Amino acid sequence: MMSRSFWGWGADGSGVTPAEQTMLEARVAPLVGSELSWQQSPEIGQISLPATRATLPDSLAELLTATPTDRASHTYGKSFRDIVRGLAGDFSAAPDLVAYPATEADITRILDWASEVDAILVPYGGGSSVVGGVETPVEVRGDRPVISLDMSRLSGVLEVDRHSRAARIAAGTYGPALEAELRPLGLTLRHYPQSFEFSTLGGWLATRSGGHFATLHTHLDDFVESIRAITPTGEWESRRLPGSGAGPSPDRILLGSEGTLGVITEAWMRVQDRPHFRSSFVGRFTSFSGACNAARLLAQSGLWPQNCRVLDALEAFVNGFGDGSSHLLLVAFESAHLSVSHVSQAAVEIVRHAGGYVDSGAGQGGERPDRSRFEGNDRSTPADDAERWRDSFLRAPYLRDGLLRLGLISETFETAITWDRFDEFVEGVRAATIAALLAEGCGPTPILSCRLTHVYPDGAAPYFTVIAPGRPGVERLKQWQAVKDAAMDAIALLGGTVTHHHAVGRDHRRGYDQQAPATFIRGIRAMKKELDPTGMLNPGVLFNC
Repeated sequence: MMSRSFWGWGADGSGVTPAEQTMLEARVAPLVGSELSWQQSPEIGQISLPATRATLPDSLAELLTATPTDRASHTYGKSFRDIVRGLAGDFSAAPDLVAYPATEADITRILDWASEVDAILVPYGGGSSVVGGVETPVEVRGDRPVISLDMSRLSGVLEVDRHSRAARIAAGTYGPALEAELRPLGLTLRHYPQSFEFSTLGGWLATRSGGHFATLHTHLDDFVESIRAITPTGEWESRRLPGSGAGPSPDRILLGSEGTLGVITEAWMRVQDRPHFRSSFVGRFTSFSGACNAARLLAQSGLWPQNCRVLDALEAFVNGFGDGSSHLLLVAFESAHLSVSHVSQAAVEIVRHAGGYVDSGAGQGGERPDRSRFEGNDRSTPADDAERWRDSFLRAPYLRDGLLRLGLISETFETAITWDRFDEFVEGVRAATIAALLAEGCGPTPILSCRLTHVYPDGAAPYFTVIAPGRPGVERLKQWQAVKDAAMDAIALLGGTVTHHHAVGRDHRRGYDQQAPATFIRGIRAMKKELDPTGMLNPGVLFNC
């Protein structure tokens, strides 16, 4: 069984390679104007954990554990703040116990016991949260014991309705395992968030995960037929239907609830036939605005490319795409049954008409194997630009950890805005973030790059990346918090969303409190009181109990 890193991203032994370390230093040091030094990662035997405040009950002994590795690895998610504290060996927020239920009955037993001892219970999927969604800070827990509810034993594709093209899937199923079970049936969920390798269906549902598709079906919401959950006061299961107009949707209420209303255990998901026909190309632009305008035209064309991502020149350079002189538009189409050459060629013409340069002969497409790196496919033939981007995209969290080990601040934040306000919005967020970085002493030339992760006919999702020198120790966390607050305030002031696909957690509460209507928050708190009378489920995430 794969051993996960207890402090950082991914599997033990899969972190930044010496070659990647050299590459990061060579690319980033000249840009930030700072000398960099490498920090060694901690060993589990070197860290100190607080004494557990919960007595392991004999009746649940087979489900609960308090080993140092389990407690440490369930303390944090994988945000900048989490990794910095993990590198420093600070696990003061460690849960007292980790639970591994194998059935819904196990979850009910754990909920009942947690209620008896006034414990806090935090549902835990893959632990890939980058917004503080699985941590219970000391100031929130008080004297209450904390149990991390690891869902990994509730795993697998439980049932397939091939006629309706749907599958019932357990919430603890990781992305690669989910796809591996669907593959022999010629099916796929086709949902690839950046955390795909180390995240679960339940986590995707609880956070309204954004995935592979940059247009049309951008969020997991679009693939949900029904959801089942266990709450402290009973079961929650919606009726499986292709669509319904019967009042507020019970599925929509659970989607994005982030473990505050109940423990999601399974869902019926709409699946697809696996794609065989593909075509992709890259458009190069002299301006970021021009590349984004071409993406808008594609989003409004009705062609629905599966990939339609814009990388500004700095983002492209840092990720190894070109020399930093061009802004890139990555476009890809795929289909299970029909050639996509005709739609790809139409997209090429749109991009060229919008001022982009596209290589001669690009976008021809054809029938090619599905070469997802996590599904065991042959990678012997060269990858095209779209596949190189996907590989780079999925490797990025490891490289982010490498930047933090070099003493840098490396953070991302994403949002969405309508096209009529797009240019002013992006420039406003850029200006506020750069001003905060300079005010916090984050070097003379901090990096702030931008890409579009998803595009819609009426707007887009800009995704910003910050790389800058940081002060040692906890001072780096203070710098990060000031920059994060400045970015969120600018986003709220300029009318964007505090998060397009990373969830709210604790890190985005400041922005969510400004965005969500006060009457809505009062209503959702009343619902939580009915479902979770003792406030045990992930308190402080989304709203205060």
